[in-house]
Amino acid sequence: MLTLVHLMVSLGMLVIVPLGLSLVQVPGGTTARRWWLAAAVPGVLSLWLGRGPLSVTLASIYLAGTLVLVGLATADLVRRRRLRAREVALYTALVTPAIAALALVAERSSYELFGFNLTVLSLTVAHFHFAGFAAALVACLVVESDSDRATTAAAVSVPLGTGIVLLGFFLGDPVELLGAAVLTAGMWLVGWAMWRRSRTAERVPKVLLVISAGTLVVTMLLALSWALGHVAATPYLPLRWMVATHGVANALGFALCGLLAWRLLKESDEAR
Repeated sequence: MLTLVHLMVSLGMLVIVPLGLSLVQVPGGTTARRWWLAAAVPGVLSLWLGRGPLSVTLASIYLAGTLVLVGLATADLVRRRRLRAREVALYTALVTPAIAALALVAERSSYELFGFNLTVLSLTVAHFHFAGFAAALVACLVVESDSDRATTAAAVSVPLGTGIVLLGFFLGDPVELLGAAVLTAGMWLVGWAMWRRSRTAERVPKVLLVISAGTLVVTMLLALSWALGHVAATPYLPLRWMVATHGVANALGFALCGLLAWRLLKESDEAR
């Protein structure tokens, strides 16, 4: 299971984050994206080495790279002096890789940060690259593309749901269930917005948008069943199957296909 998690995290570090950064405008973002692999490659290497001083050092380099993104979000917020739905989603996307990187450093050092075991920390690294960065960044893109009540709600509820899920790690399963419900609502609104956008897109981005939107229907139902099953006596998939289904589908079907679609849409707009 951890091998599969590490593969997905590697995808997040090497592809999802720099691809996402290429799709949004934030001062310093272009420079950060150009230098991103200098932090991401050590981060990926740390995943595949045994736990110890070397992997901790490499993970710490990745953490430093993610803190640059936090700095970009902070500087942009100070510059704008206002917080709209777009910025809520954008800043969430820029901050969440640092949460993932902190969990990675702790896991590579065999330190049970906040009392969480090493498996939970490994899953946290994956969660905040995809349910954190990718989800919030796509929410930012949909509200940029077509700002209405639905996309505005998506741009707010996705970060809110992600934050409540994080609180649930500390406050218990009922809070995590609430976060999963809010996040699911937000992600389905994101999926609805992507499906609407697909109707006017060219063939390849259309297919990618439909795959990305359709994936969310299934993966978020799985997330809800998982969270509900830890509160009430309802069935849910074992952890290994959640990683193989919910995790892989979100990484490939939602995040990768979705961001590639927005990349193609942006290139098409720039060519006009």
